[in-house]
Amino acid sequence: MMKKLEDYVVTIPDFPEPGIMFRDVTSVCQDPEGFKLAIDEMQKLITDLDFDIIAGAESRGFIFGAPIAYNLNKSLVLIRKKGKLPRETVEETYSLEYGTATIEMHKDAVKPGQKVLLVDDLMATGGTVEAMIKLVEQLGGKVAGVLCLMELAGLNGREKLKGYRVDSALIYEGK
Repeated sequence: MMKKLEDYVVTIPDFPEPGIMFRDVTSVCQDPEGFKLAIDEMQKLITDLDFDIIAGAESRGFIFGAPIAYNLNKSLVLIRKKGKLPRETVEETYSLEYGTATIEMHKDAVKPGQKVLLVDDLMATGGTVEAMIKLVEQLGGKVAGVLCLMELAGLNGREKLKGYRVDSALIYEGK
């Protein structure tokens, strides 16, 4: 029998704290069929989308963004944690559950008017994706869509992304 994508996701109860159901993406990547299925399912969601560039968030956005960029003959832009990129960058600081984080991308990574697909492994509260959108728009790019492997709908990340197309291969209703 053919396995479904959710069959490859290992759920760890009460991690990192009681009441949390942790969805482990590494179990998808560890299995060749699971990883292929993840990429195929994500790509299916964007067959109608017009975009020029894929931008992936460090580090798991790279894992899923790179094969999709390769398959679709698109360039891949890396959005990294502050201090990791060697050339001139733009940066965006955003809130986390406990504090803040700053991400950045090269200033020449997106040209004005280019349409960008943002890729990440997981959307929870939407903070990382919201910061990615701000980086792209700061450079004059247009966000064509957001593509995630998994979404935790109970954390209402889509609320921060009203007006943007968001596609997720798996949606979990809880947190």
